[in-house]
Amino acid sequence: MSDVTFHNALKKDQLDEDEAIQVIIEGKEVAIINLGGEFFAMDDICSHAYASMADGYLEGECLECPLHGAQFNVKTGKAETPPATVDLETYEIKIEGDDIFVGLPNV
Repeated sequence: MSDVTFHNALKKDQLDEDEAIQVIIEGKEVAIINLGGEFFAMDDICSHAYASMADGYLEGECLECPLHGAQFNVKTGKAETPPATVDLETYEIKIEGDDIFVGLPNV
């Protein structure tokens, strides 16, 4: 049995290049990011303050929280700048045709 289950999250054409969108999968808020045509997924809620990362701004490989400006690497989830010090969880992405699937851990 796999450690993750892949969930159909959205179609590729629903997310413009260099943008992020929030999706809710099994009650979990996930940000999906289109970084130069490559897709990434991570927790949508900033670890510093309750804000949607999908409402933030892409700065290179980092997504900046819209509330206090903390930046998280979209590939690793690492908190790159203060005030955040706790990394965000990242999730595996799988593309099948035009569909984007996000792999969430089985609980």
